[in-house]
This record gives sequence, C-alpha cells and structure tokens, in this order.
Amino acid sequence: MADLTRSEAWELLTKYNKEPFHLRHALTVEGIMKYFAKELGYADETGFWAQVGLLHDLDFEVYPAEHCLKSQEIMREHGLDERLIRATASHGYGLAQNDIEPQHQMEKVLYATDELTGLIGAVVRMLPTKSVQDLQLKSLKKKFKDKKFAAGCSREVIERGADMLGWSLDELMERTITAMQASP
Repeated sequence: MADLTRSEAWELLTKYNKEPFHLRHALTVEGIMKYFAKELGYADETGFWAQVGLLHDLDFEVYPAEHCLKSQEIMREHGLDERLIRATASHGYGLAQNDIEPQHQMEKVLYATDELTGLIGAVVRMLPTKSVQDLQLKSLKKKFKDKKFAAGCSREVIERGADMLGWSLDELMERTITAMQASP
C-alpha cells in the first residue's frame, strides 16, 4: 500500500474519521493542496500534494492528544511512503513533541493553509450566501484581527506559515481564498 490510490486514501481517512466536519476539512485541504501544486509549478506531483492534504489530520478525531504523532504510526503500519508521513506530520510543527519542521514548499503550504481554512470557513458561514465564492479579502482580514472570532484558529501559525513561504499575510489569505474558490 506504499502508493495509495485516491479511494484507498479515502478509505484510510474514513477508518479514523467519521465526523462530517473533519471529512469536509480533509476534502477542503485536499483541494487547496491540488490547486497550489499546479499554481507553484509542481503539477507533476498534484496527486501527492492532494493526498497529503486529504490525510493530514488522519489521527485528529480519534487521537487528538497525539495529533501528528499517531498518524505517523498508523501510516507506517500501512507501509506508506516516508515522504507522505513526514509531509502530513510537518503541519503540526510546534505541537507537543512534534519537531518536524516544514521544509519543502508543499509542507509549508500545508502548514500555512491548514489553520487558515478553518478561519475562512468560519467567516464564510457568516456570509449571507454562506459561499466562499462571495468572500472578500477585507472581510477575512477584519475577522483575522478579532482574536475572539474562531479563537481556535491560531493566528500565530497562520502568520508563521506566511513567513515560511516568504509571502505577506495578505498574499497568503488572497491565494488561499482563490484556491478554495477554485476547488469543487
């Protein structure tokens, strides 16, 4: 099972995740990663980037206290590629016992956009249309500044992710909104 098909990856994800919110999040991040792979010149690795996005929170629902640690164990038990294991674990850099720092641009994109998708999702739910298609950067920036809004979305991680990528915070936000609008 070293090279997973999309359906095998989905099967693995749904073995450990049942909550519709977590499954939607996985699909959102999968779409964003696919978008950025093409956008940043890694079109030949689109499937891999997408798989990293889909599986990045594999362990979160069942093992929240061991997030990004237990997933490594699960993936190794399934004989998955170490590159996939490292990439998915790197988005939890800075969490307890996780010292896997994002290095590849793909890992940095995952790190930067994972938290941001949560914030964007919360802002979108407040829009009259509840559609990401209608989200504007200024609305996202306003809610980003309000630390009480979607307080579980770490602004520090989002800012650190933008820095890792060498992008301004506005650029990260704008590009992530565009990626979400482009994803089905």
